[in-house]
Amino acid sequence: MWTIFETEVTKIKNGKKFITEDEVIREIKLTIIVNDKRIGAMMSVPVDLKELTVGYLISENIVLAIEDIKNLEIIDIDNEQKNFDAIVEANVVDESLDRLDLEGVIVSGCGRGASTHISPMAIEAQIMKDDFSVDAKLLFEEMGKFYGQCPLYEQTGCVHTAKVYFDENTYFIGEDIAQHNTIDKAIGKARLAGIDVSKCFLMVSGRLSSEMVAKAVMHQIPILASRTASTCRGVNIADKFGLTLIGFVRGEGMNIYRNPRRINV
Repeated sequence: MWTIFETEVTKIKNGKKFITEDEVIREIKLTIIVNDKRIGAMMSVPVDLKELTVGYLISENIVLAIEDIKNLEIIDIDNEQKNFDAIVEANVVDESLDRLDLEGVIVSGCGRGASTHISPMAIEAQIMKDDFSVDAKLLFEEMGKFYGQCPLYEQTGCVHTAKVYFDENTYFIGEDIAQHNTIDKAIGKARLAGIDVSKCFLMVSGRLSSEMVAKAVMHQIPILASRTASTCRGVNIADKFGLTLIGFVRGEGMNIYRNPRRINV
């Protein structure tokens, strides 16, 4: 099973913009079906899917011990290595199954909160065709200030952070133990302040996985940037909806995965 996806990116480094090849991690959707009942789905790197399923079932108290799992099979349901089913036969704890949200999506690395659900209808936002753009210099400067503007991160070093930037005097910080919560907090603050977020850019501290990118799309924020990398699905969503997606914003360099037209050198 392939875990790496090669893609073309636009790199900015030392004041120059050029096209090169880069590698991003693949991200797949794993749907868990226990005794013919769908109990949820999670986004994951496509390795160790059996082990992931076992760990999840036991940690959620759906099965009490490995011996309770009679059979477990991972199936590539579309033969494209994008969507997989974990088919499980097991002795289960019925009370644990009853409390699960049958339509939830367990996002990568963020637990099982209801706020992480990505509605297929909600993501059908309009493709972004705006003429909004910013200078690369501004992104470098704001990323350099980012962590110093986050008091919980400064105090504990144990939270994710997000920043919605409108201008030098108007920006909104979100901090939480879950990255998706930080985005909701920052965007919520901006919207409550009456800010047009389509004229903003969004910075996050963590990886640019599909649920992070989907949130920017659903709010029509045209630029999403991070100090770290994007997953393959994150790149695909950005490509589909016209989002400018940027990783590795550090020093004087960045990788623009898609839609580099909004970044001026």
